[in-house]
Amino acid sequence: MDCNQNTKWWFALILATCFINSNWNHQMLSANDDSQKAPQQPSSDSPESPKETAKFTNRLSKETSPYLLLHQHNPVDWYPWGPEAFEKAKQENKIIFLSIGYSSCYWCHVMERLVFENPEIAKYMNENFVNIKVDREERPDIDDIYMTSLSVYFHLIGAPANGGWPLSMFLTPEREPFAGGTYFPPTDQGGQMSFPRVLQRVNQLWSADKKQVEQSATIIAKEVARLQKEEAATEAIAIESKLVSAGVRSINAGYDSEFGGIDFSEVTPNAPKFPTSSKLVLLQYDLEAPSNDATAAESAKVLYHTLDAMANGGIYDHLGGGFHRYSTDRYWHVPHFEKMLYDNGQLASLYANAFAQTGNVQYKQVTEGIIDFVLRELTDPQGGFYSALDAETDGVEGEHYAWSKAELKTALDDNYNLFAEFYGLNEPARFEHGFVLHRVTSLEALAEKQKTTPAALETRLAAMRQKLHTLRNQRKPLLKDDKILISWNGLMIEGMATAGRVLKRHDYTAAAEKAAQFILDQMRNDQGHLYRSYRSGQARLNAYLDDYAFLVQGLLALHEATGKQHWLDQARQLTDLQIELFWDQKEHGFFFTTHDHEQLIARTKNAYDAAIPSGNSISVRNLIRLSELTQEPKYRQHADQSLQLFGRIIKRYPARCAQLVQAVGEYLDSPLNQKQSAVPLPVGDFRLALTDAEEPEQLAAVNPGLELLAAAGLGQASPKKKLVTAKAYLSVDKLPAGKTCQVAIVLAIEDSWHINQNPPSPDFMVPTTFTIKSAQNIKLSKVKYPTGHAFKVAGFDEPLQVYEKQAIIRGTLTIPPGAAGKEEELELNVKYQACNDKTCIRPTTVSLKGKFRIAKPGEPIKQVNQKWFQPEKKN
Repeated sequence: MDCNQNTKWWFALILATCFINSNWNHQMLSANDDSQKAPQQPSSDSPESPKETAKFTNRLSKETSPYLLLHQHNPVDWYPWGPEAFEKAKQENKIIFLSIGYSSCYWCHVMERLVFENPEIAKYMNENFVNIKVDREERPDIDDIYMTSLSVYFHLIGAPANGGWPLSMFLTPEREPFAGGTYFPPTDQGGQMSFPRVLQRVNQLWSADKKQVEQSATIIAKEVARLQKEEAATEAIAIESKLVSAGVRSINAGYDSEFGGIDFSEVTPNAPKFPTSSKLVLLQYDLEAPSNDATAAESAKVLYHTLDAMANGGIYDHLGGGFHRYSTDRYWHVPHFEKMLYDNGQLASLYANAFAQTGNVQYKQVTEGIIDFVLRELTDPQGGFYSALDAETDGVEGEHYAWSKAELKTALDDNYNLFAEFYGLNEPARFEHGFVLHRVTSLEALAEKQKTTPAALETRLAAMRQKLHTLRNQRKPLLKDDKILISWNGLMIEGMATAGRVLKRHDYTAAAEKAAQFILDQMRNDQGHLYRSYRSGQARLNAYLDDYAFLVQGLLALHEATGKQHWLDQARQLTDLQIELFWDQKEHGFFFTTHDHEQLIARTKNAYDAAIPSGNSISVRNLIRLSELTQEPKYRQHADQSLQLFGRIIKRYPARCAQLVQAVGEYLDSPLNQKQSAVPLPVGDFRLALTDAEEPEQLAAVNPGLELLAAAGLGQASPKKKLVTAKAYLSVDKLPAGKTCQVAIVLAIEDSWHINQNPPSPDFMVPTTFTIKSAQNIKLSKVKYPTGHAFKVAGFDEPLQVYEKQAIIRGTLTIPPGAAGKEEELELNVKYQACNDKTCIRPTTVSLKGKFRIAKPGEPIKQVNQKWFQPEKKN
């Protein structure tokens, strides 16, 4: 098929639109949306158990990952990641379809049932693609690289979407990515293109112009490699305590003062809330760190309110103990119901240390609830800890944990009213499948109302909880991911050892020791190198940086809890091995993979914390601790060099690397620190991933004349001059407190270029949008975009509606009464995509910032700039 440029432009836009609109993930979709629910059908409790209707068995049946085994009877001819699949793709010149997920991922299960079990879809996949399935928890290196690839791809096509799982990527036979998305439905739904149609589009493009697709994939792969690399330090700043206080303030700035939690934004107040353990650990450190007077009071308020909110909320399992993954609402009421080992390990440490700091008995009870849950439901007889409990029963997420009032009244009888008052049953149910238990009052308040003591009330409530837990255990059991991962075990060992030490629970300490010894005995090779994963008597896969770092952290916690030299010796030996296997001798810091790891399209060296802390940050903290315990200078030196490498990140983005910020504080607190010789940290032009404001010039241009899914700018140069400039005008000389005024943005557009109308036409184009950021909570409303004019592009059935030369956007600003007499720092942002008849530049934002006075009460205000606020003339 010989496509001309206009046809290629058309294919690129159509395919880009398909991927943008089909990008769903389990964080973006409501867990309660019936319209997207999979049909309810029995699910196996054991991944090895064949499904009743299974007619197929593929290569995944030889794997040990529970997630991969869930797909062993799909009609899709799945391959595990490996040479066999890559060689087949090369020999048959086929695209690789890469699907990445994990066992407790709800939308992964939905896509498996509705898409991968469909024989017709599977047949097309088998005939035209080499299909690879990966467990992201076993292969976090692959997941990280291709999730970054998806971010690059979305950025290039101007998609507003985020990543998520299942991750669905299309790769060349050389494993270079050129397009992708997350969940795709089996049929067209609500404007989203179906997975079969996506497959057909991709296959058509590959057949039409393989060379151009390969070139696009190479550009994306190179950008991914660049983003994954942290460059060597150039300039320097001094390590000092203000780096820590700045990081703490950055985290506290995202505090939800009403309902608890951090990373809160008033722009999206109902966004899901996560435990964000790495950040809470930093706040907890701040309370006890030297010279913390400036931030300690605020940190205490944020930390304890958040810990209370989580402990009282539905995110905590009040019957069985342990925490669910996150809250789907602002109030911590309805969780995303999967339970992960890594969350519970980190939270066990947090709540145990919070009890040590405050004496709050509830923190002790929550700590015990976490540990008892893990020992009861996630512990292997040999001592290791399993990975997760699933969230769904028969295709319904959360059904296992929800209750109807009728069930509870029958079970509790005369005690129902008391239980209902304590656990929120007198409120409307916030979850469609029933009530999720959450505490709505305190023991003290309810005890006073009931004319009893808090201890007596707790005894009664505990008996009710135990009765309900026994009843719940009679329900169909949840799928359990029983693989043992060293990194997550390290987090749990640290949490359990800390809980054992603080609560003086020797059984907890003994369980942590048993898990650690199991790993040391069963998950190492003859050279002492760690394996990543263990299941069914088999340890496999090279361990990653996180495995070494988190296990060492756990061993150091065991040494502190027990005083045994054995655990310190093991921590030291593993750290020496980690330095040998992962350390970057040239630019310093630790790579995520070992030096002899398989070669992928990028090699990661990450400093950012996510659901788990970064391996580099925990490594630095381990090195500082080991330098104190052993008096060995090399550990201090490696800590120094790591902090120097990541200094730019620490300085500019502290909230994203809270554990590195804490490492700075611990470095300064260390008795070995020589106060008179500050260690320099670098600063410079550090660039974030493509989801942030700073973006690389080499990806600025997009060439729609090439048939590329990502439309990367092959051979294109970034424009030397700005294609769109802006000026802003207010309708008044001072902002009127308690009233409104008008604002106008005048855009000047370079000759021969245009930007898209708002609303866009066609609707898949990127519209021009106007937003503001305000220090005094000024609101923008009634935004009026001008009417564009038709712009004909060859190959389109309908003209585009665009702005050329000049466009004026107007809006209304509402100023709060309480801002009177204050100074406003206002930021005006216009996002647009500039195009000409051959080329489109990536979506860009032009920003205008200024300081404005807000009038005092009674102060006169003048009308100004009125020529920019005249009504638009009608033709």
